[in-house]
Amino acid sequence: MSRTGKPLKIVYLTPALYMAGGVERVLTLKANYFAEHFGYDITVILTEGKGKPLFYPLSDKIKVINLDINFEELWTCSFVKKIFVYLKKQRRYKKLLTEELMRLRSDITVSLLRREINFINGIQDGSRKIGELHINRANYRNFNTEHAGLAKRLFAKAWSGSLLGHLGKLDRLVVLTEKDREAWTELNNVEVIPDPLSLTPVSISPLESKRVVAIARYSHEKGIDLLLQAWAKAEKTVSDWRLDVFGDGDRLAYERMIEELMIDRSRCQLHGRTNDVEREYVNSSLFVLSSRFEGFGMVITEAMACGLPVVAFDCPWGPRAIIADGEDGLLVENGCVEALTDALVRLMDNENLRRSMAEAGVKNVQRFSLDSIAGRWKSLLESL
Repeated sequence: MSRTGKPLKIVYLTPALYMAGGVERVLTLKANYFAEHFGYDITVILTEGKGKPLFYPLSDKIKVINLDINFEELWTCSFVKKIFVYLKKQRRYKKLLTEELMRLRSDITVSLLRREINFINGIQDGSRKIGELHINRANYRNFNTEHAGLAKRLFAKAWSGSLLGHLGKLDRLVVLTEKDREAWTELNNVEVIPDPLSLTPVSISPLESKRVVAIARYSHEKGIDLLLQAWAKAEKTVSDWRLDVFGDGDRLAYERMIEELMIDRSRCQLHGRTNDVEREYVNSSLFVLSSRFEGFGMVITEAMACGLPVVAFDCPWGPRAIIADGEDGLLVENGCVEALTDALVRLMDNENLRRSMAEAGVKNVQRFSLDSIAGRWKSLLESL
């Protein structure tokens, strides 16, 4: 409740909800819970995907407003053109969002820290402003300027230079792990609230299928190339196990890798996104995460809840915040293919270790239950 005794009024700002992403999943889970269990008055304001259906269902109690800015047009522009198109769309976004927030007069506005971070603190609608960051600092607003031209480097430097000022003016900046909090040394408004467990499994794996499973987008940061390099070695040591990978994205380059590494295709398959992720966990006996970096790693908590031991790179910063190394999973040196191979073989070869880690994981992961994480958000929101 707000100080007036009325239901707390919250506005969420995020680009889109038509995609099957982790951020979209987390926002939907929390918004639904807050509306249904706490009675909060929730509005979600979008900029993309006008007319597209929401991928994850939202409670009927939640209002959705799409400003139809279409920043996605920037994906097709050259760098120079992108600047002018962006500035035009940003002016329109600022105008329309200001009008909506002044009309709604929410108690709290939660930004997913996209384009509105550049002006959100200046909107005098009376709401407290929270930023919610789902990626580690090193990869937030990363312009990848290592081989960029002078114009792009100057643009990135100017933009990044103003970012700390915007973040410091927020009432709270919420990050996912303690390591993330430590990274923002210049700020004193940072609070840690992890992502909630996104599923409550009906059953857990009997650990009888000799199958390793990975759930990941086919993109560089998810490290499927590293996983395939590790599997090419592991499959020769453990001859009766298989690897199945599920996810969105272009698989072509990874399919070529399977050929180049001479991986046994009868025991290694790359699939598209699954509509029943719980079934894939339960029909496996080991989960692997090969990401180069992670904001948190919801798939780790999902796999553990379904009774799987986990092998993961100790990448910034999610896995270490979830896995108790040697107790409910194994953390290995980030990017080290040999270490990933050894950890996979170790668990595939040791049924007792798999079962003890799986049992510990089911218990340990409950600290990320939706009830628990929602309670932490309730404390923060109502304290503001």
